Amino acid sequence: MGILFTIFTFTATVLLLIIIAFLYLTFQIYSGKSIKNPDYPPVNGTIFSRIFYFNRLYDYQTDVAKKQKTFRLLGPGQSELYTTDIRNIEHVLKTKFDNYTKGKYNQDIATDLFGNGIFAVDGDKWRQQRKLASFEFSTRILRDFSCSVFRRNAAKLVRVISEMAIVDQIFDMQDTLMRCTLNSIFKVGFGVELNCLEGSSKEGTKFMKAFDDSNALVFWRYVDPLWKLKKYFNIGSEASLKKNIKIIDAFVTNLIRTKRKLLAEERLCDDKEDILSRFLVESKKDPEEMNDKYLRDIILNFMIAGKDTSANTLSWFFYMLCKNPVIQEKVAQEVRDVTRSQDDVVNVEEFTANITDTALEQMHYLHAALTETLRLYPAVPLDGRCAEVDDILPDGFRMKKGDGLYYMAYAMGRMPYIWGEDAEDFRPERWLNNGVFQPESPFKFIAFHAGPRICLGKDFAYRQMKIVATALLRFFRFKLADDTRKITYRTMFTLHIDGSLNLRAIARTKS
Repeated sequence: MGILFTIFTFTATVLLLIIIAFLYLTFQIYSGKSIKNPDYPPVNGTIFSRIFYFNRLYDYQTDVAKKQKTFRLLGPGQSELYTTDIRNIEHVLKTKFDNYTKGKYNQDIATDLFGNGIFAVDGDKWRQQRKLASFEFSTRILRDFSCSVFRRNAAKLVRVISEMAIVDQIFDMQDTLMRCTLNSIFKVGFGVELNCLEGSSKEGTKFMKAFDDSNALVFWRYVDPLWKLKKYFNIGSEASLKKNIKIIDAFVTNLIRTKRKLLAEERLCDDKEDILSRFLVESKKDPEEMNDKYLRDIILNFMIAGKDTSANTLSWFFYMLCKNPVIQEKVAQEVRDVTRSQDDVVNVEEFTANITDTALEQMHYLHAALTETLRLYPAVPLDGRCAEVDDILPDGFRMKKGDGLYYMAYAMGRMPYIWGEDAEDFRPERWLNNGVFQPESPFKFIAFHAGPRICLGKDFAYRQMKIVATALLRFFRFKLADDTRKITYRTMFTLHIDGSLNLRAIARTKS
């Protein structure tokens, strides 16, 4: 009897605590939010809406945005504003730049993975990293070195796919592209030959999986009201995240220490080509500030910018080309015309070595097709800032200090009022005027961010994507292995295809 009473008391206490916590959370969500005040954006739900729609979150946001350009979700302590209004985005990212930061809410969520890297910090820390990164990305040494790496890895990629094309083997294009871009990023960023594409780097493959899973698990925190409690008790998704972060940190720490050892032995010179080596040389000026933790954060932020932007975009690009074979042939014909390679037999290494900057600049249709892919499938589908002061947005709606404002890049690409009635169609021609590529305002085409924090690696990413696309489309025609399967995304910081992208490659020439 005593045991039953104890069990009943314990169960009742737990249930009571859950009810109290729920009531407290409800009070926090609905109190002080000016819900019926027309000066504030219309309320479209609470943060719990994100849990319900999580697997199709960006499409849910698109559906709402077609009815309301700016709307609110209520959260404990603050409101979260979501917008596709170009005026609001320019206001937050440029006009009132100093009044909007990443904010403590976003930093608390992302710090375990991104640390104090450039994507997670504000103020002086951001300015210092931005200044250093801006200098590195502007050097001719990095440009020449990165292009040579991209060409070599593109040639390897052609060889790998050739082997599968010969036997008509179905392969996962997303995984293949991830390995290719990871090879390139590690060589350009850290001076390391990872050999992920050939499958000989178990450590690299393990790191890549841990990094991608961490990306998804950290993003899950935005919809999980109990994540801090789970982290404290090291259970559930937070236990998985902790294991993945441990793998990531061990891999990156070993990389940094190896590089530091080479530097100490004076086997690295100041004109070293890879980015990590150049940052290590710079760190000698301020070793206390630019310690291993600082460099770890730089590396992981560079990773998500370099690997995910290129690999994800190329995956969606080839998916769209398979869905639109006429466009695929237009891009392939432009590649042949510009490179003047119409022969039946072409040497792969010779072809990729001769993909020059001049040739890439002439491929306007390829550039338009990649940009059209980014319009519909932006590498970062959702991003935001936090208001440091009360403010009034250009659309007339008010924001309170502490409110978040999120601009929905994925939804924006599907807004008829921005792109016309054919907004959801894949049409590279919308970017061309008499065959010449015409850019749009970065506040309209927000795939590379805008304002003072606009992506420094934009040209870097385009070069890599264009070199890979040029090589693959010169040698292969691609088809979906199963064109009845619906391809969708995995909800995380970056827009991965959920699962695999299974394709067949058909050789265009003997190589």
